[in-house]
Amino acid sequence: MNPSIDISEAAGVRYLHFGSEWIQGAMRIRKPNALELAYTREMMAGLLLRDGLAEDGGHWPRKVLIIGLGAASLARYIHHSLPQSRIRVVEIAPAVVAAARQFFKLPAEDARFSIHIGCGAQYVLERDETWDYILIDGYDSRARAGALDTLPFHQAVRSRLSDRGLMAANLFGRSRGYKSSLERIIRAYDDRAIAFPSCDSGNVVAFGAAGEAIERSVSELRERARGLKAATGLDLGPTVARLEQSGSLPGGVLRL
Repeated sequence: MNPSIDISEAAGVRYLHFGSEWIQGAMRIRKPNALELAYTREMMAGLLLRDGLAEDGGHWPRKVLIIGLGAASLARYIHHSLPQSRIRVVEIAPAVVAAARQFFKLPAEDARFSIHIGCGAQYVLERDETWDYILIDGYDSRARAGALDTLPFHQAVRSRLSDRGLMAANLFGRSRGYKSSLERIIRAYDDRAIAFPSCDSGNVVAFGAAGEAIERSVSELRERARGLKAATGLDLGPTVARLEQSGSLPGGVLRL
C-alpha cells in the first residue's frame, strides 16, 4: 500500500495529505517536536492518567507502540519529551515513512526508536509482546480505518497491554460509523473505556485501560496538566476543561 502523498504549507505549518484535502498530519516548522493538531495532543492524555514513575522505579510509559505514522507527530513528541520511553512504529505504507523522513523530521532509528513496515492489525495479532501505551491512528485517503476498526483487533490490543497499560485511538467523530467504532472499543475493554469530547476538527480520542484501576479527580487532572505543560510544553488544560464541561465525569472523577 502506497497512497498518493501530497505536502502543503501555510502560516509556518507543514501538512501531510493522502491525495486529498484531508489533513493526515502536521508539523509547525519552527517547533517540530510540539503537537500541532489538537487530537494528537489528546492522544497523549494518558500521561495525565498514569503516574510517570511506577513503584518499581520504572518510568511510564516504558514501551510505546504507535500504529500509523502519518506526519510522525506522536513519534517526534515521545522521542523528544519522554527519553525513558522505547518506541515502535508500525506503518503499512513505505511512502509515508519516506515522506516523514524527508519532510517531517522523523527521528533516526536507534536502540529506542524503530519502525516496522506492515499491517498494524497483523502486527498486534501475531506478536506476543506487551506495551504500556498503544496509540492507534491509522486511516487511508478516505478516512477509513479498515482492520484497525474491528472487535478482534481491539481485543488483541487489550491483550498486549501491560498491567498499567493504556490504549488511545483516534476516531473520526463525523464519520457515520463513529458510534459503532466506540461501541467495539467499549466491548473489547469491558466498559473500561472513555471517549473524550470531540475536538474542533471532529476527531474523537477514545481510551481503553487494562490492569491497575485509574481514578483521577478533575483537580488532579488540572494539576497534572500544569506539570506536563511545564515539563514538556504539552498543554492539556483545554482537554481537561472540555471533559469537565461535557458532564462525562460522574462526580467530577475520571474512572477507568
